[in-house]
Amino acid sequence: MIDAPALNALLNFASCICLIAGRIAISRKNVSNHKTYMLLACGFSILFFCSYLHYHYNSIMTTFPLSGWIRYLYYTILFTHIPLAILVIPSACYAVYLAFANKLKAHRRLVRWLFPAWVYVSTTGMLIYLMLYQLPKIVS
Repeated sequence: MIDAPALNALLNFASCICLIAGRIAISRKNVSNHKTYMLLACGFSILFFCSYLHYHYNSIMTTFPLSGWIRYLYYTILFTHIPLAILVIPSACYAVYLAFANKLKAHRRLVRWLFPAWVYVSTTGMLIYLMLYQLPKIVS
């Protein structure tokens, strides 16, 4: 049996690494590597999204098991993560369209805010997994 939350965190991690590698590649004017890394980031994010939906459709709702200040921190992260994740999905699709349509000025204008948002969503996705599934094991 696959541990779906761990798989989802791994896919988020892979996406985040590809995003950062893609940003480094384009800053070095390596368009070919940039395109490869960004398409990989999209692929990992699509796999994550499918796995996430499948898992949450077939499982019971998970609640954060700890109390105190850590609970407030968890929900603060979660409630910033969710709306940004919802915005990142169509924005990333549009950014890919702009790049392939060779509308690079509009692409750059969009990804100026999309890149940090997407990295934040990927990073906080991993952090949410650690706080929800791993931290309770450490604290107990």
